[in-house]
Amino acid sequence: MVGRQDEREARDVREERGDAAGTTDGGGPDAGDVGLHRFAVALRRTFGEVNRVAHVFAADQRLHPTDVQALSFVLDHDGPVTPGLLRTHLGLTSGAVTACLDRLEKAGHIRRTRESSDRRVVRVEYADGARAVARDHFRPLAEATEKARARFDDGELGTVLRFLEALNAELAELRVPRR
Repeated sequence: MVGRQDEREARDVREERGDAAGTTDGGGPDAGDVGLHRFAVALRRTFGEVNRVAHVFAADQRLHPTDVQALSFVLDHDGPVTPGLLRTHLGLTSGAVTACLDRLEKAGHIRRTRESSDRRVVRVEYADGARAVARDHFRPLAEATEKARARFDDGELGTVLRFLEALNAELAELRVPRR
């Protein structure tokens, strides 16, 4: 019996080869195809542009690109962030996370607090004013996103959001060690 992952991989191989419906001469997708190739190219371009903006922010703030990933995680995570949670998310050693947090704290982006009931528990939070610094830098990215969003109706945006959420869930699974 073929599992869901196996079916997806087989479909992806067919689309890359051009065997799927909507392809022309077997050399790749035509203009109307919304297959794997077009998604892969569009996602790589999007990730590249976002990474470019993030790297400029890192350089302007004298941070490592990983530090920006840590800041994003602190900003987007539902609930309190601990160094251990950050270590798991970033795939870093405890020492590397400590160095990252030291840089972020020194630059004024985060603060570490201790839990009152158990002083061993450290929480990582955005520092006062740090959001404004990030917001100012990333404003052009937000404006570009809003311009693109304005081209779609609510139903289409709902579909795009569902796709992105599903993609993020699939990508999160890639972080789980394979056995």
